[in-house]
Amino acid sequence: MKEKKRIPTSGEPILWTSPFIALKNVGQPAAQKLRPGLAPLDAPPIPPKKNRGRVDIIRQTAHRGGKTVTVVTGFTGIGQAEQAMLAKEMQQACGAGGTVKEGRIEIQGDQREVVARILTNAGFRPVFAGG
Repeated sequence: MKEKKRIPTSGEPILWTSPFIALKNVGQPAAQKLRPGLAPLDAPPIPPKKNRGRVDIIRQTAHRGGKTVTVVTGFTGIGQAEQAMLAKEMQQACGAGGTVKEGRIEIQGDQREVVARILTNAGFRPVFAGG
């Protein structure tokens, strides 16, 4: 009969060894290093392109039931996928919801300062416009 392992209830630490400890010092698989289009994990991060253009940051409440929304418009030369990626980063940093509609990013609440910082880091020149 197999002996059952019991978890101590007296508060003493649980003695456990990870089955993956042998993999800790093993390098990357060779196939992952040679994948086209992806930089190796040990490569320095690629700095964002500077001066990607001006974007306007606007605070709006019209037609939203009195709720404030931060709208970022004026993206040129940027695809829908990159806008979605920027919107997701803004949502996580602000702790608020948001969306990408008709070439503009909308973030719930008055989040202009946080959005401006993220856009500056991405290489854009944010300008506060309107109210």
